[in-house]
Amino acid sequence: MRHLAYAGMLAFCLLGTVPLDRVFRLGVLRQVRRLALTLAVAAGPFLVWDLWATHAGHWWFDDAQTLPLRVLGVPWEEVGFFVVIPIAAILTHAAVAEVRGRRTARRARR
Repeated sequence: MRHLAYAGMLAFCLLGTVPLDRVFRLGVLRQVRRLALTLAVAAGPFLVWDLWATHAGHWWFDDAQTLPLRVLGVPWEEVGFFVVIPIAAILTHAAVAEVRGRRTARRARR
């Protein structure tokens, strides 16, 4: 089970944030082009850097805590990290902005 640790944490992040899109009617996940551009800008440089650093031997991934599938020598979970975490951050930010906007609107009506 230890090999599922990284993938499990990514799933946990998604399970905690993806429902925010629907609950608060954010529409973040429907803006596919905008989301893809954001992920490319956010994930692209870090993925390249991560690939370089692992190939240069600056760090490595514990085979006991990752699944065997690799992308250019990097666990697929690491690639997934650069997609999942920005999505979780965007959804969280949008949900907080929505809640704060509602609160501000209520105060303005008083």
